[in-house]
Amino acid sequence: MAPGLTQLRLGELPVEITGFVGRRSELAKLSTLLRSARLVTVTGPGGVGKTRCALRAAARLTDRFTDGVYLAELAGLRDPELLPHTIATALGLPEQDTRLPTDAVLDYLRGRQVLLILDTCEHLVDACAVLTSTLLRGTENVTVLVTSRQPLDVAGERICRIPPLPVPPFDATEAGRGDAVELFAQRAADAVPGFAVTDANRADVIRLCWWLDGIPLAIELATVRLRAVSLDQLAGRLEDRFLLLTGERRDALPHHQTLRTATQWSYDLCTAGQQLLWARLSVFAGSFSIADAEQVCADGTAFSQVDVVRALIDLVDKSVVAQVGDRYRQLDTIREFGAEKLAESGEENAVRRRHVARYVAMARYFGADPIGEDQVERYRELRAEHDNLRAALDYAFADGDLDAEAASLAADLYGYWQISGLLGEGRRWIAKALDRFPGPSAERAWALVMSGILATLQGEIPDAFAVLDEGIPMAEDLGEALSAARGYGHRTLASGVAGLHEQAMRAGATAAERAEAIADAPGLAALDVEMALVYSSMGEPQLAIARCAQGLARFRPGSRERWMQGWLNCYTGLGQFLLGSLDDSAATLRTALAMKYELGDSVGMAYCLETLGWVAAAWGRHDRTAWLLGAADALWDRVGRRLSGDAALEQFRQQAALSAGDGLGAARYATLYNRGTRDSLDHVIALAGGDEDAVVAAAATTTRKRAGQAPPKAAADTPDAHAALSQLTSRQRQIAWLVAEGLSNREIAERLVISKRTVDTHIDHIFGRLGVSSRMQLAAWLASSHG
Repeated sequence: MAPGLTQLRLGELPVEITGFVGRRSELAKLSTLLRSARLVTVTGPGGVGKTRCALRAAARLTDRFTDGVYLAELAGLRDPELLPHTIATALGLPEQDTRLPTDAVLDYLRGRQVLLILDTCEHLVDACAVLTSTLLRGTENVTVLVTSRQPLDVAGERICRIPPLPVPPFDATEAGRGDAVELFAQRAADAVPGFAVTDANRADVIRLCWWLDGIPLAIELATVRLRAVSLDQLAGRLEDRFLLLTGERRDALPHHQTLRTATQWSYDLCTAGQQLLWARLSVFAGSFSIADAEQVCADGTAFSQVDVVRALIDLVDKSVVAQVGDRYRQLDTIREFGAEKLAESGEENAVRRRHVARYVAMARYFGADPIGEDQVERYRELRAEHDNLRAALDYAFADGDLDAEAASLAADLYGYWQISGLLGEGRRWIAKALDRFPGPSAERAWALVMSGILATLQGEIPDAFAVLDEGIPMAEDLGEALSAARGYGHRTLASGVAGLHEQAMRAGATAAERAEAIADAPGLAALDVEMALVYSSMGEPQLAIARCAQGLARFRPGSRERWMQGWLNCYTGLGQFLLGSLDDSAATLRTALAMKYELGDSVGMAYCLETLGWVAAAWGRHDRTAWLLGAADALWDRVGRRLSGDAALEQFRQQAALSAGDGLGAARYATLYNRGTRDSLDHVIALAGGDEDAVVAAAATTTRKRAGQAPPKAAADTPDAHAALSQLTSRQRQIAWLVAEGLSNREIAERLVISKRTVDTHIDHIFGRLGVSSRMQLAAWLASSHG
């Protein structure tokens, strides 16, 4: 992230917190390019302000991209294979399905008008070039804005070069406008309140900016020194530094060397302790907390945790470290410089091992008690550390002597992978651990069992059975009681999803016996959730409710735990719905939804919204049904698999959609359904937490008015259904017509060269959007709309 920018939430651009200087022509060019080209790369030397220019230009065009502007920060990413995962995360797409991440991103972006910003790509140029090319070929309305020190060299790429700020001539008599002097004046005033460029000091300011080549980051590093030395002293010292390198020739240094020299100069002005911390902080990818810095950068001897905090405060004061909220980060150029110093010091391995140990401990703590009172806080802490978790895993697997630590880190994050929705990434890291432990071992048994639950949640039941069939007996042979108990619990869920209810019951009984023998509280709570779902699939809602009550009794009144209690309330609400207790079901589901929202569990929220839609359909409240099913599908689209593929539950979805479609008509249903898919998550939770259909209808009306649309006509008054059909993506319209031609899902998959699973998912979404429940109804609907 560029200096002067705040951290952001999903779909938001960071807010500028320091003044923006100049760049009028560059911003005008960027705006023009973003209106006419689909790939624009902002290039320029390090520290020149590429990110800030890109984000300011994007902020001016947010209205043009109706489906959002998304920022993927790549500075902390080192593994090119994780680039699609990172972009999926930036788009808010948890990896709950087995599609390749690139396919998941493509499926989500098709039919959407989005600006995707890939920030800091120079270390991943090849991977970014391949992925960007794929995105542009596979979508129609997606624009990609890249910042990089070099172009991607992709067909259709347009380049916008950002040069250093202009420096006025030495005889200039006025304050700079949009140039290096204006930036110097602003930043110097931040460092020394009351500072101003005057006739008396203008020459020194211009001389400084001239030697610093007008590079914004170099200027910002220099102005901080005004707190310690006068302007004329600062100008003299910096000039001496450059003369040592270049003699009298000003043009001897290229821009990148100018910045490096300025950075070296800033480094030389630090104390030994500050220099030490600067170098050691370079092991962090992305941001870090004070506690992170204390654990990783203190060495327990000459440089204590107190020394770390003091030096960190000083580095923030010197603009070497940026503070964003309660976290800290170094700019890429600063971190790269520090990494060089760390390598030169000979202590890189020791610092990186402390970095690994820090995150192994965090993962182990969360994995040991994922249902503790501080669960939400610990999960959010891990989520903020995602770049560092990846960096620790990368280094641990690369070290050669840290295989055990790497395996522990990958598998102990099982709860984190599930809640965050990063199932594909979790399985990828665990697969690496399995490669390192090919023979029977405690590490392999634990990794196999955790791979089993992630595969189950992705709907890959054969894969889940395969790893569990190996992992459970291995754990038993090795005396790994916890791994064995969890394995039987995960087999319970896998069997239930597969419809093998007798096997699920047997596995559940064994899991309960094993977990109780070792007092595995998290495992027992998870088993209650798994058994509740099995009972619901079996058509035994009373048993499901009773099992949920047993699970909820494990938590004290007022417990702050949200993951398991959210699921237990969700399945209680499902059971109440199945029994016809609609009022109770709605109230319980709203409780579950609030818990899942607080935690950030996308799958859990989707389940709750989906089931609330069924309740609304049973009440005959069609407006609310259509809107809730749309809101649920917005999350299921990210997940890639609705209701874990449970056919027994899917029928309730189809009945609800058909009932609402019949009651509203295709056009009205599509309007409300699509309103639900496009509402912000915050708005969805607020409306779903209430109980007024008028609120939902009013929200849709407000959206139409903002878009300049007329109110929808009643179905009988609608001359055709073009409006509803237009709400489908181009791929979905293509598949819909192939269905109408009588092709099977497999035949469609072969014709379009996509997987049958992808076709299945698209057809489910087509049925939901059009309010139909069968292939014959879809064919008739299309025929009537184009008769």
